[in-house]
Amino acid sequence: MVNVVFVAPYVLDATNRFLGAMVQVPGADVAVVSSDPLERFPDRIREGLSAHWRIDDCLDVEQLTGAVAALQSARGGVDVLTAILENLQVPMAEVRERLGVPGMGVEVAEQFRDKARMKAVFEAVGIPCARNARVDSAPLARDIIGRWQQPVVVKPLAGMGARNTFRIDDADTMERWLSHSPPTAAVPVLLEEFLVGQEFSFESVLVDGELVWHSIGRYDPTPLTVLENPWIQWCIVLPREISGDEFADIRDVGTRAVRALGLSTGLSHLEWFRRVDGSVAISEVGARPPGAQIASLMSWAHDTDMYAAWARLVVHGVFDPPERRYAVGAAYLRAQGAGRTITSVTGIDRVSPQTHALVVESQLPQVGSHATDTYEGDGYVIVRGADTGEVDDALAEIVSTIRVECG
Repeated sequence: MVNVVFVAPYVLDATNRFLGAMVQVPGADVAVVSSDPLERFPDRIREGLSAHWRIDDCLDVEQLTGAVAALQSARGGVDVLTAILENLQVPMAEVRERLGVPGMGVEVAEQFRDKARMKAVFEAVGIPCARNARVDSAPLARDIIGRWQQPVVVKPLAGMGARNTFRIDDADTMERWLSHSPPTAAVPVLLEEFLVGQEFSFESVLVDGELVWHSIGRYDPTPLTVLENPWIQWCIVLPREISGDEFADIRDVGTRAVRALGLSTGLSHLEWFRRVDGSVAISEVGARPPGAQIASLMSWAHDTDMYAAWARLVVHGVFDPPERRYAVGAAYLRAQGAGRTITSVTGIDRVSPQTHALVVESQLPQVGSHATDTYEGDGYVIVRGADTGEVDDALAEIVSTIRVECG
C-alpha cells in the first residue's frame, strides 16, 4: 500500500477532481491535509479517505510539517506528498526534506517557482526564452526599461496563472507603477521582454527523465491580453494533429526545459510563444497539472480520464500514453459590466445547432451569482470535433454570441 498525503487547502471544484481521482487509485491509502473541515468534502471523497488533518494555513511550513509528521507517525510512513496548487510546491518540498519523504526537493521546486531562477537555468543551457532581469529597486527598473527600449512585462517571481502580471508600454505607465508599488529587496519582480506572437501550452509527462507523452494547446488570445481586457471571452484549443513537423521544435525545447529544471517523473505545464519569425521562446513552467480546465480538455481530446492518469503517475510512477483522437476547445465566459452580480446570460438560444452538437461539457454562469475577477471567467463551454477547424469555428460563435452581464 502506498501512503499518500494530498494537501488541499480548500474544497474547490478543481481540487475535488484531482483528489477524487487519487482516492480511486488501486493500492493508494490517501489522507488529506486541509484548512476546511472533513464534512465540506463530497461524500465520494470522504468515503475514499483514510484520514483528514485540519490546519489553519496549508502554506505555513511549520503547520504543514506538523500535520504530515503526525500522519507519518500514525500511518507508518508517508510515501507521497502531493498537491495541485503552484504555491504549495515549495512548502511541500521543504516538508519532504525535513521528514525524509520521497519526491521533489527544495532546489528543484524553487527553480520551477522562482521565475528569475528558472530563466537563469534556461539561459545557462541554451534554452530560448524572453530576455529578462530580476529587479529589486525603482532605479534599476528605470535603467533596464530604458536600455531595452521596448514594452516589458512585469511578473512576480513566484506568480501563477498570470496573476499580478502586467505590461509597461511607455514611461508614464512605468512611473505610475513605480509610484504605486515599486520593487524592493523584500519584494523583487521579474522584468521580461514583451513577446509578440502566438502563445501555446505544452503539457508533458516524463518518467525517469524520458518524455512519454505530451499535449499542446493554443491560447486565443494570450492570457496577458485577457487580463488587460476584462471584456474578452477567450479560448483554448487543443489541435487534433500535434505529432508533425509543426511542433517538432517545441517537443525538443520543451522537454529539455523541463529536464533542465530538474523534473524526473511527473506531469508539467509549460507556456511558450511562437514568435513572428517562427522561433520558439519558453515563457514559464509549472511542475504541476495545468489549470483553466486544461486537464478536462486533454481528457476529451484523448477519450480518457487525465485526472485518473495523473493520480496513477503520482502514486505508482507509471503512465499509459493515450492517443490524441479529437480536436477540443474551451470558451471562457466572462461577465461584463460595472457591478459584481451576474444579472443576465443571453445568446445561448442563438448558438447554431451545428455548434450545439459539438458541446461535450459546460458550466454556465448563474444569474444572481457573484462575478469573478479571474481570467478563467464565470463559466465555460467545451466543444469537441473531428478536426481543428470546426472546433475553432464553434468557439468563435460561442464567444461572439453568448453574453454575460453584471450589475
